[in-house]
Amino acid sequence: MKAAIGSPDGLQLRDVPQPTPKPHEVLVRVHAAGLNRADLGAARAATHPSHGSAGNPIGLEWAGEVAEVGSEVREFKAGDRVMCNGIGGYAEFAVTDAGRAMPLPANLSFEQGAVLPTALLTLHDALVTNGRLKEGESVFIQGASSGVGLMGLQIAWLKGAGVVLGSSTNDARRARLTDFGADVVIDPRDATWPDQVLAATDGKGVDLTVDMVSGPAVSQIMKATALRGRIVNVGRLGGAKAEFDFDQHALKRIAYIGVTFRTRTIEEIREIVRRMRDDLWDAVTAGKLALPIDRTFALDDAAAAQAHMRANAHFGKIVLKM
Repeated sequence: MKAAIGSPDGLQLRDVPQPTPKPHEVLVRVHAAGLNRADLGAARAATHPSHGSAGNPIGLEWAGEVAEVGSEVREFKAGDRVMCNGIGGYAEFAVTDAGRAMPLPANLSFEQGAVLPTALLTLHDALVTNGRLKEGESVFIQGASSGVGLMGLQIAWLKGAGVVLGSSTNDARRARLTDFGADVVIDPRDATWPDQVLAATDGKGVDLTVDMVSGPAVSQIMKATALRGRIVNVGRLGGAKAEFDFDQHALKRIAYIGVTFRTRTIEEIREIVRRMRDDLWDAVTAGKLALPIDRTFALDDAAAAQAHMRANAHFGKIVLKM
């Protein structure tokens, strides 16, 4: 089968053996795959094994039709439309644990379904499970114009958050955040942005922040956080290391929570999928939680698709179509 694989020399298109599902897995004929930031590192075989390894197809999410199921699989059968989270979506066929596959609603195309799994699982886990979001609380999505960020705005709104804030350094993208549930939009290039967050929350500070930027912004985020607020660290696009104001952290009694899929067991990931489906699936099937597709590329043009992502000129998701 044709696949885009990671290598020290960068993304390469090759013919590789079609995978065979283990007893607990499903084999999917991929129709579309969503791109994620982690794929950029995986293309150079430079990330954690959970994102792929050298010589193997990369890609964390995809949608297609089940081609074959393992002997232990009961929920799915050949021919079912599914959307999946796992490794290997940049290919004509991909396997994943059946617990990481979800039925693709009939009203969604393969392209629409391919961009949902990572955002749904990541942000439900960050906001609801780890962030302990309660109705009426204020929520700040730091780095809200990404696909994951846009999903965070929508989930916060759906779960009854009070004030929903979102940030982006791009003027055009920031202007669109209100379409996805943001009540207040923040330009983090403005050094006074923590004061803007305080003003939007009547001086209290935000109850829950999902931070996908990190780096030097961490102390500013704490300044904008309420007493006993929570910060869930999902991404580190602004840097993995920075000075940390321990005194502010202690005085405000902030819960600073780090999350990643890279060190989770398959049992933990299955539980994340189960919780998300129990809580959000009616909204997903009703089309209330969706992401815009910025541009679609053919699998043969996977390197160009990644270049488009690397240029950071997109809004929403980039898709590979098989």
